[in-house]
Amino acid sequence: MAKQKIVIKVQMSSDRCRSRAMALVAATGGVDSVALAGDGKDQVVVVGEGVDSVKLTEALRKKIGGAQLVQVGEDKKEDKKKPADPVAEYNQWYYYPPPPPHAVVYDHHAAGYGYHTRPDTCSIM
Repeated sequence: MAKQKIVIKVQMSSDRCRSRAMALVAATGGVDSVALAGDGKDQVVVVGEGVDSVKLTEALRKKIGGAQLVQVGEDKKEDKKKPADPVAEYNQWYYYPPPPPHAVVYDHHAAGYGYHTRPDTCSIM
């Protein structure tokens, strides 16, 4: 199911009525975006998927005041993609390998502590 654009003309005289209408429409299931349009900001533009336009108009008429369904159609907004920047794409996937492990060798000389080892003597004594 494609996204649809619904335009409803609502009699709204104050900012409070406008905010109540926007809140009511935004709380409806399937609504992606809500906007006000028209000269006197008296039209509510709803974009969504699976929105029942008749029930939405009835709810606005019941809660806000006079509401009239003006237009129902498919949302013709196309995603305009910028051409991919090859440098940014390269940097995004560039992998720096981890550094090699360092071989740490501890060379402990017992001779520094007064111990002298001789290879020709027994180590037990």
